Amino acid sequence: MKISELTGMNQAELESRLIDNKEALRNLRFQKAMHQLENPLQLRHLRREIAQINTVLRELELNIRSSGEAKDSNE
Repeated sequence: MKISELTGMNQAELESRLIDNKEALRNLRFQKAMHQLENPLQLRHLRREIAQINTVLRELELNIRSSGEAKDSNE
């Protein structure tokens, strides 16, 4: 998911997506441990998306970004 899509979401949607991604990451880690993981790049993709969501949530907390903002107003 692109960062522009994440910035368009409100806080509740971001938190819901974060929970879903953490659960998916946990499942992928179990698959990796059992040597059943088909695409190891999924782990990297999920970790990065979780980090991006955490960044956007932190920006919302610090009032750097307004909730549901589609574009940066500085452009």
